[in-house]
Formats: sequence, C-alpha cells, structure tokens
Amino acid sequence: MPRDVEPPPRRAVPRTKKTVPVDAAVLAADRAALLARRSVSRETLARLDRYVALLLDWQSKTNLIAPSTLGEIWTRHIDDSLQVHDLAPAARRWCDMGSGAGFPGIVLAIAQADAPGAHVDLIESNDKKAAFLRAVIRETGISATVHSSRIEDSGAVLAKAEAISARALASLDILLGFVAGHIRPEIPCYFAKGGQHSEEIIDASRHWRFTLVKHASATREDAAILEVSAIARQDAASLPVRDEPAPAVVSMPK
Repeated sequence: MPRDVEPPPRRAVPRTKKTVPVDAAVLAADRAALLARRSVSRETLARLDRYVALLLDWQSKTNLIAPSTLGEIWTRHIDDSLQVHDLAPAARRWCDMGSGAGFPGIVLAIAQADAPGAHVDLIESNDKKAAFLRAVIRETGISATVHSSRIEDSGAVLAKAEAISARALASLDILLGFVAGHIRPEIPCYFAKGGQHSEEIIDASRHWRFTLVKHASATREDAAILEVSAIARQDAASLPVRDEPAPAVVSMPK
C-alpha cells in the first residue's frame, strides 16, 4: 500500500451480551421454598411457571432484572409481589407504575386472573420491556394492558385505579408526585421499599401530607411495603419549622 494512502478504519465488532444461565436445581429449590410457605392454586402456579420461563428467555436479550437475583426469582421477586396482593385482595383495578419486568404488576394480574372484572394497567415507557410485558399477557391469558408512556403523562390511567403499586422505581417523594392530583384520597398506594424507607418517609413529609401504614416485608428484614393514601402537597405556610418532619406511622407486623 502506498505511504500516502491511509489504511481503512477498523470496523468495530459489536459485543454480544453474555448471560449467566440459571442452575435448574437452584431455581427448582427457590420455587419449592416459595410453595412451602404459600398456597397457590394449580392455575396460578401454571401461569407463574410460564411467566418465569418467559422472563428467563427474554433476560438473555433484554436486562429485565439484576442477573445476581435470577436464582431468587420465586422467593425474592414473586413473593415480594404477592405480598402486595395480600394487602389488598379485594382491589380489582390496579395500576402498576414503572412495571419493568412485571414485579409486582404481572404477578398481581396472575394472582387475580380468575376474579371477575379484575384488570391491571402496566405503565412502562421502555419499549423492550413493554414488549416483554405484552408477550407475558398473551402467553398467560391474564387481563392486563401495557401503556407505553411516561408516568407523568398517564394521569387518565392512574385515575381509573382502585389501588396503585410500584417497586424499585423511585423515592417516595417522587412517587407521591406521580400520583398526586390523579387519584382519589381514599385510593391506597403500595410502594415496596428497601432499607432506606425511613429516610424516604422523612424526606417526603417535607413536601407532602399523607396517611401511612408501614407493612413489614416477609422477604427482607430491612424492607417494607408502604401503604400510602390521602396524599396532598404541603402548603408553604404549613411547612414545619424543624427539619425533622414525619407523619404518624402505623407499623404492621409480618
């Protein structure tokens, strides 16, 4: 090649996503552990099995959940979601914000699949995750609708709900901002939270007034499900002078 001719640029080689397969024995043991402490119908279990199979298949193409938690799908993700259903079994119209891989929204729809009039609205702006959710709905035959939109633009969907859910989505302060003005005061919101939930409650109470019941989590000692209702923004004149505001919290045991 002549010296005055530059060599062609090197073409980038696309990287393939490496997936860590889940040991079948680990997954089976995790499933058995859940069933040892929970009684579910044969139909519900069949739908959950299909859901897990689809999640594992899609996980190889789309990062739906943290790979480190794949071996705990049943005792961590599914059981965590079933706890939400336990708290409001009579609610028939749910709205799950930021549904992602479907926890808890898809699990809620599976848990109430045979209940007349039951339906779950799933709000998920990520196109790939929304496509996964639609595939699960088709394969399991559950009653649910995927809304490929931002939560901020989904006020009409929120307004139809009898109960709201969200898991691993945003701080309590931000979650309250999502629903405020769109739901009636008596509509309960169930937000699954980790070990920082006490700090989030204090932070949110600087901007919001709300009724709160804290339910202890059965899956993690430091976690909780926050049941929130009667949400209203704090008026500037009513903001507390001290820097440690917090609503009265009713803590429920496991």
